[in-house]
Amino acid sequence: MYKRFIISLLITGLLAGCATNPLPDPMYKPAEKVERSKVEDFYTLPAPEGGKVVAAVYSFKDLTGQRKPSDKLANISFAVTQGAETWVIKSLKEVGGGQWFKVVERVGLENLTKERQIIRQARQSVNDETKLKPMLFAGVILEGGITGYDSNTLTGGAGARYLGIGPSTQYRQDIVTVSMRLVSVQTGEILLNVSTTKTIVSHGNSLTFFRFFDMGTAAAEAEVGSTVNEPVNYAVRTAIETCVVELVKEGEKSGYWKYKSTNNQQ
Repeated sequence: MYKRFIISLLITGLLAGCATNPLPDPMYKPAEKVERSKVEDFYTLPAPEGGKVVAAVYSFKDLTGQRKPSDKLANISFAVTQGAETWVIKSLKEVGGGQWFKVVERVGLENLTKERQIIRQARQSVNDETKLKPMLFAGVILEGGITGYDSNTLTGGAGARYLGIGPSTQYRQDIVTVSMRLVSVQTGEILLNVSTTKTIVSHGNSLTFFRFFDMGTAAAEAEVGSTVNEPVNYAVRTAIETCVVELVKEGEKSGYWKYKSTNNQQ
């Protein structure tokens, strides 16, 4: 009975000691608006001198072929998002405070074309001769994709135990790579090509209690801990936003466009 009391007391103390680092609340949380970009210069780029550039985005594919990493089983889930073009479109629309690119619909072009045809047929049926405005054509096409996902590029940890009791920490680093190019519609020339990488860091902390009693015939063990994984989707988004910023800067250096001067902005 005394030994059971000691074991219970140790386990209680172990759990209480970890109360300063509580596990996340698993309760349902409502959807939240995606936070603003944290990429440097993303919102503060100077406006273009010649007005917005009309750009088209057809797709931005996962070219890695990687599955979500797992140490215990074969995972059929992909390591990165399969809909990265949504982040590309969002970045083009918002970079420089929304003053740089006018993005035309190409991902859902088939649906758009069908809807315009429905409008024409409906107007013809009531003898309405009002014509649809012509669709905008793009001056440049933005191509590219997620070209790399390297897992476990850096792993490690540290821990110490005294009389079977002690903390431990483990960490892991992955790297995602995004490549992006800007193509001229008139000539097909690749005007710009940039690549960026973003690290994904995961770390876990645990506290373990392990003791033998009764000359090795009985054992008591307890462990508590938590793991924090940086979202892969956030890393992909950040890499894409960085690519867009670099495209604007490289385009200005190459003379494809110019920043609006301070006098013109005033």
